[in-house]
Amino acid sequence: MTTVEARTDGRAERSRRTRLTVANAMLNLINSGELRPTAQQISESALVSLRTVFHHFEDMETLFAAAADIQIERLASLAAQIDDGLPFAARLGQFVEARARLLESISPVRRSAILHEPFSPIIARRLNWNRRFNRDETEHVFAAELRSIPDETRRMVAPALHAATEWPCWEALRTHEGLSFQHGSDVMSHTIRALLRKEKT
Repeated sequence: MTTVEARTDGRAERSRRTRLTVANAMLNLINSGELRPTAQQISESALVSLRTVFHHFEDMETLFAAAADIQIERLASLAAQIDDGLPFAARLGQFVEARARLLESISPVRRSAILHEPFSPIIARRLNWNRRFNRDETEHVFAAELRSIPDETRRMVAPALHAATEWPCWEALRTHEGLSFQHGSDVMSHTIRALLRKEKT
C-alpha cells in the first residue's frame, strides 16, 4: 500500500467512526427519553462540532436513517429463530418471549420514529420494512394454524394476528394499560390463542 492509499484509507476509517459516533449519540439520546433530539444536542453528546454532524450527514433525515440501521443491527439477535416443526405450545412460547423482548427494546426509538414518519420518506420506508418483516415472521411461525382456518375467516384472522403482535398493541398494553412486561406477554399469548382457536390445555 502506498502512502497516499494509506492516508485515504485512514481518512475513510475516521469518517466511518465519526458517522457511527454521531448516529449512536442520536440513538442514546432517544433511548434516554429525548424523542426529538436536535442537531446541537447530538453534536454535544457525540463530542463533535455541529459542523461535523452536517459534514457527515446531509440532513437530520439521513442521520435518523443511519441511526435506524444501527438499531436494526443491534436488535437482530432478538428476532425469533423458531423451528416450525415444534408443537404449537412450544412455538407460541418461544415466539411471545422473543417478540415481547424485541418490542420492549425498540419502544423508545419507535416512539421517536412514529413522530417523524409522516414527514420522512426514509423513516417511513424503514418502518414499513420492519412491519413486513414482523408480519412475515408471524405468518411463518403460525403457518400451520393459519392454513387450517377457512379462507374467508383467515382473511380476518391474519391481519388481527399481525396487529396483536406489533408494536402499537404492545405500547397500548405496557403504557396505556400499565401492564407489566410479563402481564403484557401473557395477554399477547392469550390473544394469539384466541385468534387461532387454540384453547390452553
